[in-house]
Order: sequence, then C-alpha cells, then structure tokens
Amino acid sequence: MTTDNKGMILIVEDDEDTQYVYRLILEANGFDVLTATSGTDGLRLAREEHPTAVLMDVSIPGMDGWTVTRLLKGEEDTAALPIIVITAHAFPEDREMAKDVGCDGFLTKPCEPRLVLEEVWRVTSA
Repeated sequence: MTTDNKGMILIVEDDEDTQYVYRLILEANGFDVLTATSGTDGLRLAREEHPTAVLMDVSIPGMDGWTVTRLLKGEEDTAALPIIVITAHAFPEDREMAKDVGCDGFLTKPCEPRLVLEEVWRVTSA
C-alpha cells in the first residue's frame, strides 16, 4: 500500500473494460483495487480481504450481485461494508431491490467514472 492510500475497493464486475476504467480512476485517486469477475469470487474476496467498499455489478456469473450483497450484509464481519451497486437495470423495482438487500449506493450503467469516484468517496468519507 502507498502512504496516500485511501483504502481498498473491491470491484465485482465481469466486463473487463468496465473493470479497467473503474480501476484506473480509483487507483489514480489513491485507492488500492481488488477485482473479481464472479459473485462467488467477490463474496470470497470481501470476506478474506475486508475492503473499504465494494462496487457490485448485479448481472455477474456464479452468484448475482443481489445475492452476494444480501449475504455480506447478513454477516457480522461484513454487515457494515459499504456496497455500491452498479447496474444497467434502472427500473424502480431495481432501486427497491437495492434498498431491500442493504446497498449503500446505486448507480446505473453506463456510468461516468467521475460519478463512480464520487460515490466511493461518499460511502468511504475518503
């Protein structure tokens, strides 16, 4: 970790281009970044690495982002972990689902990297 580190962000996203863009902006602003391309890997990394926050895609292989979020929010060690959902599903019922599973933020794709960074700053107070 660098001395100006603002924390570690876990990006759970199966699209490599999207993952790359979010990683670049977060690292350029002092965050360390972990990545996972499936819900199963995202769940494991969140439990093992204790990131500062998670950017969670909903439609991911293995286990969807709603399920991963629900599991993390239901466990004592990860219940307070800020989770920001980033999804192409922008219907009112998707926003309701985000609230129901305990998400701390909701962004719709395509999403400007600047907005992702602002939301990470908001939930981490970095």
